Amino acid sequence: MTDVGDDAPDFTGSIVDGNIEPFGLADRLGDEPVVLAFFPAAFSNTCTDEMEAFRDEFDHSDCTLLGVSTDLPHALAAYRTQYELPFALVADPGHRAIEAYDVIESFDHYGVDTVAQRAVFVIDGDGVVTYRWLAENAGQEPDYDALADAVAEADS
Repeated sequence: MTDVGDDAPDFTGSIVDGNIEPFGLADRLGDEPVVLAFFPAAFSNTCTDEMEAFRDEFDHSDCTLLGVSTDLPHALAAYRTQYELPFALVADPGHRAIEAYDVIESFDHYGVDTVAQRAVFVIDGDGVVTYRWLAENAGQEPDYDALADAVAEADS
């Protein structure tokens, strides 16, 4: 399991930020902290509440905030548009990110057997994980104040 103090595992996928393009985490590291917010499924109630909280209650001006799920890129594009999310989403249908960060959640609905566990990681400019939060239950959201403090610390 990726923990505080570990080098952030690199992974690839597709980034949805107005367009859909190839993504590699290593290309985003360096200038400011990166926040990876793993969530199980676009359009689900708790995930939407969480992404809206990241939109409305979390100041992401001092970091690169990326929502990460196993949804397909086009589904995430529709989700990002519908909920007016001002940050990019990363599609991980090949499970590279959830395996690299060991945030795999078993799921048995709608023909899907694996999704991302709700989790948040902060990565500093040197590519080191400085904060990790894992949900203990399906409806739990992160402490956004603690996350803001972690971003500020990673930025110093």
